[in-house]
Order: sequence, then C-alpha cells, then structure tokens
Amino acid sequence: MAALDDPGLARVMWTHFEPVHAVTYFHPRARAAYEAVGLRGYWRGYFAGRAAPLGLVDAPAVAAAFFTFAPPMVARALPSVWRLVTPEEALRARLTGAVQALAELLYELPQRHLAEAAELLEAAADGVDTAGRVLGAANAALPRGDYPLARLWQAATTLREARGDGHVAALVAAGLDPVEALAWRVAVDQPPRNLLGRDWSEEQWQAAQGRLSERGWLDADGRPTDAGRAGFQAVEDATDHAAARPWLVLGPDRTARLCELLDPLARACHRIIPDDNPIGLRHPRS
Repeated sequence: MAALDDPGLARVMWTHFEPVHAVTYFHPRARAAYEAVGLRGYWRGYFAGRAAPLGLVDAPAVAAAFFTFAPPMVARALPSVWRLVTPEEALRARLTGAVQALAELLYELPQRHLAEAAELLEAAADGVDTAGRVLGAANAALPRGDYPLARLWQAATTLREARGDGHVAALVAAGLDPVEALAWRVAVDQPPRNLLGRDWSEEQWQAAQGRLSERGWLDADGRPTDAGRAGFQAVEDATDHAAARPWLVLGPDRTARLCELLDPLARACHRIIPDDNPIGLRHPRS
C-alpha cells in the first residue's frame, strides 16, 4: 500500500470505494427504485439522482458540474424531472436503490464487517475539504443513514463526488474542455460507445480531436503522443493530490484497515460493473 504522503494512495483508495458508489449506475435495483417514483428511462434517474443534493437546480449549473455532458442533453432532463419528483424524493429513491443493490451483492459479509467499513469510510469522508467542491459539499451535507449499507454508500458517494470536483478543476486548469477530455479518453483506453453517447455532435468530436492534434497530444492518425500522455498524467496526478486529504486525516493504520475491509466489497460490486465501464474502473485480479 502506498505511503500517506504519496498521492497515488488516493487512487488506490478510489479503486476501493468507487465500486461501492457505482452500483447506483449499473444494478437493476437502482434503476427500479427510480422507476418506482416515476423516473422512467436511465438518464432521468441519473440526472435527477445525481443532481438532487443540489436542490431544484437547472440545466446550466448541472452541465457545468457534471462537465462531460453536452448542455442540450442535460436540458432534456432538467428542469423537467422536477415536475415528476422533488429532489427529496429523488434522494430517497437513489439511496433505496443503492442499498438494495448492495444488500444483494454483500449479503455474505458479516454485519460487523460492514459496520466497521462504514464507520471508517465516514471518517474519511469527514476529512473532505469541501471548499471549491460543489458536488462533494452537497453530498457531505446530507443526513447520514441509519444502517451500515446506507452509511457506506453515502460516504463513498461524498468521497467520489469530491474527487470528481477536483478532477474537473484539474481538467480546467490544464485547458481541456469537456469534449477534448472525452476525445482523449477514447483515444487512450475507452471504447467509443462508452463516451460518445453524451450528445456531442460529430462536428464537435472532430473539432476536439483537431485541437488535441494541434496541441501535440494526438498524432496524425489520432493516436496519443508521448507529450499527450505526459500532459494528461499531470491532470491525473493533480486529481490524486487534491483527493489525498481524507487519507491524511484518517491516518495510516485506519486507512490500511479500511482498504482491507473495502477489498471484498469492491470485488463483489465489480460483479455488476461492466469491464469496459465509462468510469475507468479496472476489474481487480485475484
């Protein structure tokens, strides 16, 4: 395990808590919970559930915070979803679906294991510096659940949204716009079908690829250059550095213990996360 002062530790811990959060995107029980409150169609549930901590927010703010979705796509969901559910109802649906998904995946683990993991993950989430992290702050302000699975999922969500806020800041600081960030991911390691469905036009994709080529990040055939890989690695390093504080606050012993506790949870959650998922999670090898 990486040392506490190594920003790579933040990435190691992300690979352990992100799968816990990600059940909300991939498990059928999560989608069913949204449909039960009238949010039919995957993207209605996605945008309502993820935006709900912000309250009755409109499309421009969500497009800015989520970063990689084309504004027209966001505008098709918001604010119209708020005529179907309130943010409070969307929050209840997303937590219900996530807890049901985790209960199905983690039923073999003892309650004491889940309770200890929840306690430590909440302590890590308490270490999030929410300044400048809008989604992280909104999730950190939500009430804690009454049971270990609810507490686990909410803490994982606070940590992942705070990390995501830091990643967006790193992309902006590097001068990358949303389409360029997606075009780079596709060029490096993502199947196009994962990221092309965010409503950017073919012209916008081609223009973004052209800008990356002019910058020296892609060669004439659209393949990543050494300069591009180094440039984007700097973005990833900045993301890890910005996400390191929770583990410094938690300390080495409790961080190592949490990593140990989360490992079987992450492996179980990976059972319903596709290998080529757009989050960039890699399936653990036994």
